[in-house]
Order: sequence, then C-alpha cells, then structure tokens
Amino acid sequence: MRLRSTLAAALGGLMLSMALPSAPASAATGDFLYTYVGLNGVSLRGELTDPQSRECINIPETVGSALPAFAPRNFTTSTATVFLEDNCNGDVFHTMNPGQILGNRLRLRSVVFS
Repeated sequence: MRLRSTLAAALGGLMLSMALPSAPASAATGDFLYTYVGLNGVSLRGELTDPQSRECINIPETVGSALPAFAPRNFTTSTATVFLEDNCNGDVFHTMNPGQILGNRLRLRSVVFS
C-alpha cells in the first residue's frame, strides 16, 4: 500500500511539473544607474530598469562615444559586473553587490548581472 501511495505522489508531482509553464527569462529586479557625458558636455543620469540576467548589456549612451559612463549605482537585486570595454570584454572590471554605489572614478561601457 505504501509503495502505491509513494508512486502516486511521485507521478502526480511529475505531471504537475510538466503542466506548469517554463520559467521566464530571469531579470535583475530594480534599477542600475550611471552617469554619462551628453553631447553638450553636461553630465546626465542613465538607467537600466529590471535588466536581463546573464546577458551582457552595453551602456547605450557610450556606444560610439569616446567617453565611458561612470559612477555606477547598483540598486538591483543581483550582483553586477561592470567592464571598461564594450561587450563585457577586457581585463578591467569590477563586481558590485546589490545596493553598492561606486564613485566618479570608476568607468564602464558594459555590464552583466548575475
């Protein structure tokens, strides 16, 4: 009798897991803020809201610009790794814990979230 109950519970769990939709693409919840220099030379604030996890994101305002972004603020629920180069390349990177704020000296062009 026990074997039948165990088998029924296992089969029910398997069928339930197959009926549930697959998990959506994960995203870091919250905002990742940074500063960049606009066309007129004024510092502006940029923002990535609920960014995709495990996907390299180039900072849009730095693409084609000679100047990288700076002063990142990780207000997401995930760890952010920021890179000085586009496409999360290069030897210069820094890992930021959730809630961490870094100063004006840290430069970045791309970021990936855990």
